[in-house]
Amino acid sequence: MITTRTAKQCGQADFGWLQARYTFSFGHYFDPKLLGYASLRVLNQEVLAPGASFQPRTYPKVDILNLILEGTAEYRDSEGNHIQAKAGEALLIATQPGVSYSEHNLSKEKSLTRMQLWLDACPERENPPLQKITLTDTAQQLLASPEGSDESLQLRQQVWVHHIELEKGEQLSFQIHGPRAYLQSIHGSFHARTQQEENQTLTCGDGAFIRDEANITLVAGTPLRALLIDLPV
Repeated sequence: MITTRTAKQCGQADFGWLQARYTFSFGHYFDPKLLGYASLRVLNQEVLAPGASFQPRTYPKVDILNLILEGTAEYRDSEGNHIQAKAGEALLIATQPGVSYSEHNLSKEKSLTRMQLWLDACPERENPPLQKITLTDTAQQLLASPEGSDESLQLRQQVWVHHIELEKGEQLSFQIHGPRAYLQSIHGSFHARTQQEENQTLTCGDGAFIRDEANITLVAGTPLRALLIDLPV
């Protein structure tokens, strides 16, 4: 089953220095029916104005995956770790209780645009505090996985995150590990088709809940960039 959640249905925010779209309840936006999906707690697209910052704050024990779409960001924590990430890179922050984290748009002229995911971390697992990879010029790249397979970022949870780039008319099929997955269009439109021939159309900014499907095929209607988040638990 595929259930779409269009960009217009998502929570919105415009604070001047920050513009955001929230898939799930976040900050001032609250929907008791949308507190997350399996271990996916947060899925935001956010634009930080030139020179803007998120001041230091603490988080629950989650893995924060930032996919930088435009601009350059710097991340710091209260333990002295810091790292920069630019467009075309993905960064994973393994948060810890009692540690605070900040984010800064390093440019004084350009906005910083990124996708951000929070994934619940298994309490007994520990990973390096910061990891970073560069996106490849391929139709499908494994961004993050439990074991860091195929040079992906290593998560503290049984989740697989795929980055997808297709040209118009191209298609890509996935075998899903468990009963749940989430699709997110970053830009472009596509059809999501199941083995039972259920077909849904998603366009720029739309998402979709995938339930009880072993396989799914994506067919790009335009040049497409998207995420598939495979969520067995």
